[in-house]
This record gives sequence, structure tokens and C-alpha cells, in this order.
Amino acid sequence: MDWLDKLERRIGFIAVPSLIRIVVAFTALVCVLAFLNPYLLSILDLDPERIKRGQLWRLITYLFVPRSPVQPGAMLSPLWAVLALWFLWFVGDGLERAWGAFRLTLYFLVGMIGTTIAAFFFGAQFSNAMLASSLFFAFAWFYPEEVIYVFFILPMKIKWLALISAALLIFGFVSGTNAYRMSLLAAFSNYFIFFGPEILHQVRHRKEISARRKRFEVQSRNEAEPLHRCTTCGATELSNPELEFRVSRDGEEYCMAHLPSAAAAAR
Repeated sequence: MDWLDKLERRIGFIAVPSLIRIVVAFTALVCVLAFLNPYLLSILDLDPERIKRGQLWRLITYLFVPRSPVQPGAMLSPLWAVLALWFLWFVGDGLERAWGAFRLTLYFLVGMIGTTIAAFFFGAQFSNAMLASSLFFAFAWFYPEEVIYVFFILPMKIKWLALISAALLIFGFVSGTNAYRMSLLAAFSNYFIFFGPEILHQVRHRKEISARRKRFEVQSRNEAEPLHRCTTCGATELSNPELEFRVSRDGEEYCMAHLPSAAAAAR
């Protein structure tokens, strides 16, 4: 991506090495404190009305609140929190290997902005769960064949897990409210910005390949069709390559044995 290379040369200083590990560490700390005092979450959550009243720390601290992606507003149980943080660590390390610190940081920041827009303008009840989902889909782009063990038992390739997750999101988009649809688009703005052009390029490329394949098949079929066929016996240069063919005065094509003039001469 040329535009990302240019951007990195200009603002590369914003790169935060091991960014996702830092997020995981702070989230783990919030998990422990929240289990001791659940009221803490209400102080850290993304609440647009309270942010408008000056509680600006919420623009950052909501990133560390372990909310459920299935039940907005619900906190993850201890077991699910451990699994989710392990998986986020795993995804973050993979993305940093594929992208580098700058691009991962930029991707994360764009996702933060999209999530905040969703909360302020569309009344979204999303927390950092949607941001984590956008990280997962980016990971699936780079490592589609990677195998993980769901519940440490069932092996599954990342691409299949991503397709299942995408199907659920699409179902929510189709069946949800307009506010939900707009919120979903805003929360995944980072994915659309980073991968949208490449997805469109691949779609066009596949169409071109499909068109070329069809043209090749048509040409192949044409090459397999005989150029000469005897009107009388049906022999062709493909079935009988030793034969010669001529066009008679009646405009039809014959092999030499059935050419009308040859037959008359034989009589």
C-alpha cells in the first residue's frame, strides 16, 4: 500500500511496539479490579454523555473494559476473559509480524475513532468488542490457513472461523436496526479502509480470470471442431487424418473417395 508507506514516513513516530500486548495487560488489570469492585466499570466505560461533561479519560479507558461481544453491556466471565485475552494477544502478535508496529497502531487508532463515532452519533452500545473483532478479521486476512483449537479441542482454520463470524455480523446487519447497521459500519471503518481496495482489486481480478477462462474454453472447443467433413460418410481430418477433402460444384465438401466427380469417373 503506497499511501501507507508515505504515511509511515511522515508520522511513523506514532508507532507503539507491542501495542496489543499493552492493551491485554491493562485489560487483565481491569478484569481483576472489576471482579473486586464491579462499580469500576461504570467509571471506565464509553459513555458519550459523561464524556461531554468532561470525563475525557473514557475515550481511552473503555479499551480495557472486558465486555461481551454477544451481550453489549455484559462483562466477560473470568474464564471467557482469560480466553479472550489470550486470543487477542495471539492476534496482536501475528498482526505486528505481518504489518509492523506503525500499521498496526494506525489500524487500531482508526478502529478507535470508528467505535467512538458509533457511540456518539448512532447510539451504539458497543465497547472494545467490535474493535477486537476488526483485529481478528485483519488477522484472518494474513493467516487464513492458521489452525487454532476451539475450546482447546476442536481444530479449525482461521478462515472458517472468520466466515462464521462474518455470517453472524451480516445477519445482524440485515436484521438489526438502522442504528446498528451504521454503528457496525463505523466500528469496522479500519477494516474497510485498509482492506477495501485490495478486496475490490481481487474481485476485479477474479472476474478477469473468469472471463479469460471462458474465452479459452470457447477457443479450445473451436480448435476441437473439424475444419473438413465429408457430406457422404461424415469423415473429418480429425477422425481420418490420411484423407484429403475437396469442395464439389454443388458447394458441399467431400473426401476424395466420395467426391462426385471421382465417383462418376469410377463408374
